[in-house]
This record gives sequence, structure tokens and C-alpha cells, in this order.
Amino acid sequence: MAKYDSKSIRNIAIVGHGGTGKTSIAESMLFVAGKTDRLGRVDDGTSTMDWEPEEQKRRISISASAAFVDWDKHRINILDTPGDANFAMDTRSCLRVADAALVVIDAVGGVEFQTEKVWEAADEYALPRLIFINKMDRERADFPKALESIRQKLGKKGTPLFIPIGAEDKFRGIIDLMQMKALSFDEAKGKVKAGEIPAELADEAKKYREAMTEDIAECDEALMDKYLESGELSAEELKTGLRKGVVSGALFPVVCGVAVRNIGIAPLMDLIVAALPSPLDRGDAKGINPATGTEEKRSPDEKAPFSAFVFKTISDPFAGRLTLFRVYSGTASSDATFYNPSRKTTERFGNIFHLDGKTQRPAEGVIPGDIAAVSKLKETFTGDTMTDEKSPIQYEKVQPMPAIISFAVQPKSKGDEEKIMSGLNRLVEEDPTLNYRRDDQTREIILSGMGQVHIEIAVEKMKRKFGVEVTLTTPKVPYKETIKGKTTVQGRYKKQSGGRGQFGDTWLEIEPLPRGGGFEFVDKIVGGAIPRNFIPAVEKGIVEAMLEGVLAGYPVVDVRVSLFDGSFHTVDSSEMAFKIAGSMGFKKGVEQCNPTLLEPIVNIDIEIPDEYMGDVIGDLNSRRGRVIGMEPKGHNQVIKGQVPLAEILRYAPDLRSITSGRGTFTYTHSHYEEVPPMIAEKVIAAARREKEEKG
Repeated sequence: MAKYDSKSIRNIAIVGHGGTGKTSIAESMLFVAGKTDRLGRVDDGTSTMDWEPEEQKRRISISASAAFVDWDKHRINILDTPGDANFAMDTRSCLRVADAALVVIDAVGGVEFQTEKVWEAADEYALPRLIFINKMDRERADFPKALESIRQKLGKKGTPLFIPIGAEDKFRGIIDLMQMKALSFDEAKGKVKAGEIPAELADEAKKYREAMTEDIAECDEALMDKYLESGELSAEELKTGLRKGVVSGALFPVVCGVAVRNIGIAPLMDLIVAALPSPLDRGDAKGINPATGTEEKRSPDEKAPFSAFVFKTISDPFAGRLTLFRVYSGTASSDATFYNPSRKTTERFGNIFHLDGKTQRPAEGVIPGDIAAVSKLKETFTGDTMTDEKSPIQYEKVQPMPAIISFAVQPKSKGDEEKIMSGLNRLVEEDPTLNYRRDDQTREIILSGMGQVHIEIAVEKMKRKFGVEVTLTTPKVPYKETIKGKTTVQGRYKKQSGGRGQFGDTWLEIEPLPRGGGFEFVDKIVGGAIPRNFIPAVEKGIVEAMLEGVLAGYPVVDVRVSLFDGSFHTVDSSEMAFKIAGSMGFKKGVEQCNPTLLEPIVNIDIEIPDEYMGDVIGDLNSRRGRVIGMEPKGHNQVIKGQVPLAEILRYAPDLRSITSGRGTFTYTHSHYEEVPPMIAEKVIAAARREKEEKG
């Protein structure tokens, strides 16, 4: 088993907007703690945490990664999360299993949009938080302005524990307000040297310390009484009050530094150990009994029945599937068995590892609070629970966010379709925000995800991991055709070519149904005009003819066809003849019924800050959309509307452009509507050209 106990574990998710330096902080923690002998850098592809080729190519985190450091007799488990909205699911999954969040803010940009989103997610899980203002040496770095953005955009008063000495190119260290010492750093090793506060900053440090002391005192009634009496708190009282305030979520400490120069990292790790909760502090984990549906709890106790939650799956064509999990109760070791209530299966642990990026460190066993990985599980995936079969519990999954953009996936090589489906299946196991389907109407494989970058990276992974190359195209819109008029028409089929002939004769009444009415076949035959055994064949012929309309070859919907008369030949009539007659009659009749084109309309919810309201509504109107209503959501507004699907197939990048990356949207199918004539002409012409090209 582990050489540490649950009380000594700290599980942190490093979160924030893309480009704030989250991965750089993780790399610096590994280096300063002596885990690595050189500081990994994102920009030159030497990062321990960003190890996937797609990350190294783009210089961004696209997948959460795990590592750990031992610091001051504590184990700090680090979950480095992506800052791009395309990969927000990984971030949410890490917050689900973390005990605290380290929120990283750029000293120039302050709180940016994705930081607001991850803050809301951390609220959902009631996570204690530290805030690290990074990149204090950048041009225009502004500590007070960054603090103000926390108050304005997060609605929280951050409590500085460190303040910078200098800024921009004059930044040279930090003042520790708890110790009232100036800290300088050996950047080559990240080691700290404490000294006296520069005289010119003494008054400012005193002002910040008084505000810090007051904030800490407010978290504890006894401390507040002491502070009001004496106007000061001891170092021990400050430390105790700080931890209580952070763990309870009443206090959000703010620190600062420069991760790529190892400035502020050692004190940050000291603070993580001193102020953030252990798994014991977080208390019982809640779930349900899979057999009874009643609430169950598990205490973070080694003697409790084993339970763990799977928060990530990595598929590798050589190493097999790697399953990452967080232990909530009990212990486990290699070769132990567990029950998966989601799949109703029992599996056996293979080798258990602790991860350092892609490096696997063998673990003798795991205890409550541990974050670990196991290889080659066959039936256990992201969102599943591992539990003791005799005392089962099932933890709540992180619900995948709805996909917002789709592409049609086509193989570059003939015959690769099966490989594509297998590869996509493996990718979806790894990333639940990806989904794919085969469109029955267009016959395309549709891959959907959180954004264009998300889809492109999925395709790159499929090529690298599974050797399948594909091209991405805009999906075809599943138009439909219908009729606006009514007619009576004869469908007659007669063929005589030596021997037995073919004869079928039908009279059809064709009329429109209300939108969404589908198809209705009415048998009005009386007096044996058509034998009963041939009538199903007529309906079958009509149904097959409906698959390809007369305008542009799209399926025909919302029609009623009544078979009211006909004739037959005692020898030459057959089911085939009546099927053809029904088909011919329907096609001829539809042409007489003022056929028209229908397009899918979707319900859309667009979440944006107030300042972009006019631009977004104007853009929605230009896409033939209509606004139905608006409602507030936190600091944002949600525009509710309807818009043709054809107009939003590439909406995601456009919305991001309009809103400086701060807008998000979801949509669901609503109904079909008639296409305006000018647009219908273009759609029909394009469909006919495509048909001609195919020959």
C-alpha cells in the first residue's frame, strides 16, 4: 500500500482560460519538487503534461493529464486541464474528482471567459479554490486590475496572501503577507530565500496584511472576537483560520508569480499543503445503491468497502485502454476484483499505476483519495463506478455537453468504412463529447463535437492511433419534400413480352397531411376492384417511391394516399405489377400536387454577455432565424430562438468570432418548414447537379 495516508493527500485540478499558463505551473511544480531534472516547456514540446503529439503540434492542452509530487510529507496529485472550450468535458471530469481547484489567471488579461465557466463548474462541486495570478513579468501585467476582475467577473472577493515586488520587466519576487517577508527565487532551481520587505513597499504590504487578517478573522467567530479585541492574530491563528476559511469555501486566497521562471511555485505548494482540504476534509462521497435506488454514502476510510469513480479513458492501439480513476473509499491492489454497476459486470484489476504525464509509475495499491490508472480493462469506461460487489454504490456521472458542430466523415481509401466505425468507437470511449451516427437519409457518417478544432484533432488521432485517414465535409442537410395540392391519378403498369405478362392498375387520391403527419395509406377498395392480396403491394410501391421525391430526390413526407379503384387481370396481375403501378401513380400524382421543399428547423439557445446582444441577434436574423425570448443566466443572457439547420452548420466559429470567444450555444431539432422559393431553387439545382455528376 501507499507510504502516505489519506490525510496527507491533496487532489488539485489546475483550471483556467487557455494560455494562462496552467501547464507551465504543473511543469514548475514537478521541477521544483525534484520530480524532473529540467523544466518542461509547452512552447518547445518538452512538457511532461502535454505529451500527446496533437498537443505538441498545437502548443495547447487538448486532454487532461495527471501527475504527482511529494512535498513537505504530503502527496499532491495534479490534474492539468485544457483551457479551450472544445475540451471542456475533460476539465469538468477532473473537477468532479478533485478536492480543490487552482484557478490560473493571466496578469494582463485578468479573468477571461473560460475562467468564468470553470469557476461555475467548481461551484457545482462546491470545491475550495486558490487563485494564482501568473505571468507577472509580462508587459502590462497589473496585479490590482487582475484582483478587480476577480471581484467583477467572478463575484468574489479574492484575498491576497502574496503581493508582487515590481511588475512587468521589473518583477523580481513576492511578499508573503502571512510571514511579512520578501521572497526572492533562484530561478534555476526554484528555491526560495526570505528577506526583509523593501522599504518602498512596507506601507502597501501592511495595508494588504490588514485586509488579509480581517478576511481570515471573518471565517471564524472566535478569531473575529480576538481580532476585534487585539487588532491582530498570531501566525498560528492565521494559519488555522486560513485553512478553515478555504476548506469551507468562505475564502479564496490569491497568490502570484511567474511559472516559467519558477517564481512563486514553492510557496504555492506550501499553501496547497497548508490550506487545501484532504480527502478526509471533504467527507463522505454520495451515490446511490444500484439495487434499491436509495442514497448511499462512503467515508474516506481504508476499512470501508472499496469504491472509485472513472473520470477518464485513454485508448492506445499498442498499450490498450488506460482507465483513470479516483478512489473514494476502501483499498485495492492489482489482481483484486471489482463490480461495475453501470455495466453489471465484474472485472479484475491489472497493474495499477500512478501517472506522471504518459509515464506510468507502478503502485502497490491505492487508498481513499488516490488518483491512479489501470490498464486493459474491457468493460469499464469514463463515468463508470468501481465498487465492492457485496456493498455496491454508484456515483453520478458527468453529463457530456451537447455537441455543437458536425462534419461528414468520408474514407480516403475505399473499403475503410468498417475501420472508420471501429476507430470512431474507440475515440468516443476516450471522449464522451464526441459522438457519431450514420444518417439514414443522406447515408453519411456524421461526427459531432464541441468545435472544429475538436473534430480536427479527433481525426488526427484516428489517423495516428488506428491508421485510418478521412476527409471532413459539411454534412448534407436532410431536406424533405411534401405537397401542397390534391389530385386523383391513375397508376397503370402493363408489360407483355412473351409468356406471362404483367398488369396492375390503380387509382389514387393524393392529398397533403398537416406538418409532421408522416404518411397515411387508406384502403377504399370495394367490390373486389383489386384483390385484397395485392393491396399491400400497392402500399409498398408508394412507400418506396416516397424515398425519392420529384424535386430533388429527397424523401416525401406528410401525405395521405387513398387507393379507391383499379382493375386487374386474372392471369397477368401480380404483387410486383401492383407495386410498380402504385409507385408510378404516386410519382405522377406528386408532380400534379404542387410539390415543395421542406427544411429542418432547430431550437437554439445562445448564451452571451450583454454587450454582444445586438450583434448576435442581427446575425441570427441574417440566418433566417427568429428570436422567441430571452432570459438571464448569471452574468450572461440566453437568447432563445429558432433557425434553419442549414444556416448553423458552421455557426460555432462564427459565434466565437462575434463574441470574442465568449458565446456558447446548443440546439435541438424542432420541426420542418417550407423552404423559401429562392433558396429552394438553389437547393434543387445543386441536388440535380450532384445526381448528374454521379451519373
